[in-house]
Amino acid sequence: MKTDVIPLGTASAVPTDERHLSALAIKRKGRVLLFDCGEGTQYRLREAGLSWARIDALFVTHLHGDHCYGLPGLLSTMDLQQRTDPVTLVLPPGGLAMLRAVPGAAPDRLSFPVELVEADAALGEGVAYEANEFVVEARRLEHRGDFAMGFRFEERTRPGRFDPARARALGVPEGPAFGRLQNGSPVTTPDGTTVHPTQVLGPPRPGIAVAYVTDTRPCDGGRALAAEADLLYHDATFADEHAARARETGHSTAREAATVARDVGAQRLLLGHLSARYSDLTPLVQEARQVVPGAEAAEELRHYTLDPRDKAPDR
Repeated sequence: MKTDVIPLGTASAVPTDERHLSALAIKRKGRVLLFDCGEGTQYRLREAGLSWARIDALFVTHLHGDHCYGLPGLLSTMDLQQRTDPVTLVLPPGGLAMLRAVPGAAPDRLSFPVELVEADAALGEGVAYEANEFVVEARRLEHRGDFAMGFRFEERTRPGRFDPARARALGVPEGPAFGRLQNGSPVTTPDGTTVHPTQVLGPPRPGIAVAYVTDTRPCDGGRALAAEADLLYHDATFADEHAARARETGHSTAREAATVARDVGAQRLLLGHLSARYSDLTPLVQEARQVVPGAEAAEELRHYTLDPRDKAPDR
């Protein structure tokens, strides 16, 4: 099952002619998870061909306006469209109060059920959202003393591939017994032999992992989220020449983002949350590529498709 990662907005603080405010979508099996919702995200969803009716959960990293001012409008639109499917909101502290202060956005007055997960200041790590086939983990980041968190989407590991020829050779009859083995249960053959799943299944198949680590200094929380991720979207607000400004404002340079990716074994790096001072992103990309040769600036509306079949079984 392929998963698409779609950056909707990669700008830092203010939009530019080429870049929009923070938002990133993950699309899987036709459903959507939305990470951050800066002003104008509704338009970006439309341009990306994503329906807000398909959004199952929304995650907000922190309450700076460029990451959350689009959320009241999106919820209001869902309400006007008479949505009935439930939606989960994962918010930082104060997120619920912000929504209740905006007419038409209070979660308890919307036309559809809302499951609210509001982090508290003690959040260190934990599952923020989960479904049958994946989980989303949250961890604290370091952003000039303000509460901020990053997220990691990760598919659950699947059983190894079933070998029907091996099962037949061991005397397992075709039919329900094959299914039980594939689901991890042993079976007994007609001659009384017990066959275990490990005898007919290949190595476990890991799913893909995507880390969304923005508005942060390099930190332990960000590294944990990014560890061996198939795709890491990391704050790269500044180039080396403004490294002092990055430290002052709680952001990362492109080189620092690449260093995180290299040190934790992330497979692919997208630079995001890019300062409006850079109309040409070449300096950022060049500096990152001195550490991670394949680093690239995140391209808005591009579908970065990840396929778990591309992963090594033992990774």
